[in-house]
Amino acid sequence: MKPMPRILVAEDDPAIREGLLDALESEGYRVSAAENGKTALALLQNGEPPDLLVLDIMMPGLSGYDVCRELRKTNARLPVLMLTAKGEEIDKVLGLELGADDYMTKPFGVREFLARIHALLRRCHPGPESDEAEKAPFAFGPAQIDPKTYTGSMGGDPFDLSPREMKLLRLFAAHPGEALSRDELLNQVWGMNYYGTTRTLDQHIAQLRKKIEPEREQPRVIVTVHGLGYKYEP
Repeated sequence: MKPMPRILVAEDDPAIREGLLDALESEGYRVSAAENGKTALALLQNGEPPDLLVLDIMMPGLSGYDVCRELRKTNARLPVLMLTAKGEEIDKVLGLELGADDYMTKPFGVREFLARIHALLRRCHPGPESDEAEKAPFAFGPAQIDPKTYTGSMGGDPFDLSPREMKLLRLFAAHPGEALSRDELLNQVWGMNYYGTTRTLDQHIAQLRKKIEPEREQPRVIVTVHGLGYKYEP
C-alpha cells in the first residue's frame, strides 16, 4: 500500500507548529518540523523530500520568502502552502511570485487547513499518468510548455511553472476560445473544497501572463472576460 504523504511544517511559533503537526498526524500524514527557515531549507536540501511544504512567512533568519525562493531554484514541483499573519495583498502576491501554490492568513481553522492540504496534494500529486500524451510538450500561444519538467520557454527565454500554473495552462489549452468562469477555473484547478476567494486565481493569472504574454500590459493570450473570468486565445 502506498505510504501517506510526508509533510514538512516550517513554523517558528511552537504552539502553532505543534497544533499543525497534531492535526496532520491525526489524518495519518507523515510529518516533520522545522522551527526556522534555515532548518527548513537544510531539511529540503538534505533530508527525505516531502510531498508538501507548509511554510510560515515571518520566521527568524531566513523568512518563508527566502526559503521558497531557494527551493524554486532546484524544485519547481513541490507544492507550497504559505502561512501569513498579515492580510496585506502585497505579501500574498510576493509569495505567489516566488512560487507558492496557496496561502492562508492566520488565524484559521483546522478543518480549512486540512482541506487545503488535501486539495493541494490531490492536485499536485495526481499519480502516474497512463496517457503519454499528457507528458508531451505543447504550444500555448507563443510559448512552448514541457509538462515533464514543469518548464516553458518563450523567445528562447526559459521559465519554471508551478503545478498550479501547469493545471491552468492545460485547462485553457483544452478549451481554446471558450470563456471559462472564475468559479469553474477554481473548481477544476483548486478543487471543490477550496475555501479561498477568486483573488487567488487572479494573482496566478497575473503571474502566468508575465511568462507567456508578449505584451504584459495588453494580454492577448489569456484574455479577461469581464464579469465572468478568462479565455485562451491561441
